[in-house]
This record gives sequence, C-alpha cells and structure tokens, in this order.
Amino acid sequence: MSGQPADVSTVIPAGGALPLAPHLEDLVETARSYAKASRSKNTQHAYDADWKHFGAWCRRMGVDPLPPVPQTIGLYISALAHGDQRRKTPALSVATIERRLSGLSWHFAQRGQPLDRKDRHIATVLAGIRRSHARPPQGKDALMGADIIAMTDTLGRDLRGLRDRAILLIGFAGGLRRSEIVALDVEREDSSTGWIEIVPEAGLILRLRGKTGWREVEIGRGSSEASCPLTAVETWIHYAKIARGPLFRRIFKDGTRVDVERLSDRHVARLVKRTALDAGIRADLPEAERQKLFSGHSLRAGLASSAEIEERYVQRQLGHASAEMTRKYQRRRDRFRVNLTKAAGL
Repeated sequence: MSGQPADVSTVIPAGGALPLAPHLEDLVETARSYAKASRSKNTQHAYDADWKHFGAWCRRMGVDPLPPVPQTIGLYISALAHGDQRRKTPALSVATIERRLSGLSWHFAQRGQPLDRKDRHIATVLAGIRRSHARPPQGKDALMGADIIAMTDTLGRDLRGLRDRAILLIGFAGGLRRSEIVALDVEREDSSTGWIEIVPEAGLILRLRGKTGWREVEIGRGSSEASCPLTAVETWIHYAKIARGPLFRRIFKDGTRVDVERLSDRHVARLVKRTALDAGIRADLPEAERQKLFSGHSLRAGLASSAEIEERYVQRQLGHASAEMTRKYQRRRDRFRVNLTKAAGL
C-alpha cells in the first residue's frame, strides 16, 4: 500500500482490463496531469499522509487495507479518537478524524473501490465520536491593524525585511490564505494560479484561484507609507529585481541575492508567529501559550475582525459564499451591535 498519490492508471488502466487504442495513448499523460490537478497541493499532501497512516495502522493490526471494509474503518476511527498511550499517540480531534475519512474516501475512489461512509459501522461510530469528543472550534487569534504595524516594525530594511513586510501587509489587507500569498506571480503566466496588477497611486488588484474558484481582490493604498501594501510590494520588487515569475521568493544565505524558487507557504506561518512574539503581542501570556495563538490564518481573521465596514465587503474580500462563514472569522467583532432584546421591546 503506497503513500503516493493515485495516478490516472487507477482511473484509466493502461492495458489489461481496459486496453487503450493507439490514438488514445497520447492522452494518458494529459489525463494524468488533470487528475493530479483535481486537488490543491496542500489537500493532496494531506490526503496522501492520511492514506500512508491508514496503511501503517492496517499492517500493525494485521488487516488488509483493500478492499475497504466498513468494520475496519470503524475500528480505525475509534483508534484515532481514543489515542494510544503505549505509542504516545494523542487522541485526534473530530475535525481531524473527518479529514482523515475524506482522504481515505478519495484514495479508495481512485482505486475504483469507493467507501460507503453511510454504512452503520462507520456512521454510528462517527456519530458517537462527535457526541463524546466534539469541542467548540478554537480558531487562531486575529491580528488587528495595530498588531500588523507593530510586527512590521520588528523587521529590518534588508531584502528579507522588505520581502516579509510585503507578505504581512498584503496578506492582511487582502485577507489571504498563506497558500494564496506565496502563489502570487508578478504578472500572469500560463501556469499562474494568482498574479498581481499594480494600479499606480491607487493600489493592487490580485487575481487568485482559491478553494472556491477564481476571484479578484482589491487592495487600496494605506494611510501611511510605512503601512501601505502597495508601497511594500513595489519596494520589494524594485530591490529584489524581479521582472516576472514568483512574487515572493527565497533569499540566499548571504542575504544579498534572491533565488528563482517560490517561497513555501510554511514561511508565512513562521513569519507571523515570530513577528507577533517579537512585537510583544499578548505579552501577558507565557511564551509557550503565545506561540500557539498565531498562524498564517491570523492575518485573514484579522482583516475580518478589524475592518470597520459593511460585512458584505469583508465577505467579498475573503471570497466567502455566505455571511455566516465570514462571521466565524470575526474574532473580536462587536457581538451586540445589533441588539435583538431592545428591538423586541425589552
């Protein structure tokens, strides 16, 4: 049982059961690339890790991973929810268990053996896990506008500082996911999943392919040069001497040369954590607790929480299909702005 992604041969067998005519063989590689692109890289990486973990568990238990047996899956998710003290494996959250199920379902389907998640051996066990272990969602803390300014003040004026300042400001002002930040190109290319358009003196227009499809994000000028996303991006592009390709890139160890390679989205998460700590945000808490409060998502939640503007504009910026989803990101919003008690006459 391999942890590698299923290729198109699991969907379109090359030879054997479904032999391909010679004039169709050239399409196999094209179909393989489309099958690979059906999920984002992060999702595919998570699904592959889920598949690998399930395979290792099956080997330890002495059961076969294929074909999918609902009783086996029920035992597997029970083990995930309970944890294993002997192996020092902690119990997983309900959300993580459901994600694991999604990953397994995808891999089973690619192998032509779909998993019936409604089978009672799975559905009943999962319902019990939800009732016994479900907890209210705990999102990462939102970083407000003043926090972002304090965080950028901790950065130097070298190439790394210029790049990281632009990442924080554009990520916050655009309400972007960390994967969307690092996917941006300086200009549109055939393989682009996101690019920027600079509107002089006005701001930036980002065109992004996210979870819900393509969308446009408009980022206006800031109230000062120090906090302006447009200024930060233009300054980074100028000193990094970038004409095309990835907007945010790795920098060589000497700190004076910019690589051609695109920056990893993990850098955004590390950057947010480090600068939030350096800026003294939530200094009332022990450092170990502070490190757990912030992530790349703190930028996105911060915009939703701090923008004093009609909710529909925030919803559009974040690319949410519903206002309810936007409200989940509003960590510090005024929950009593609309007072139904008084409106009802009390």
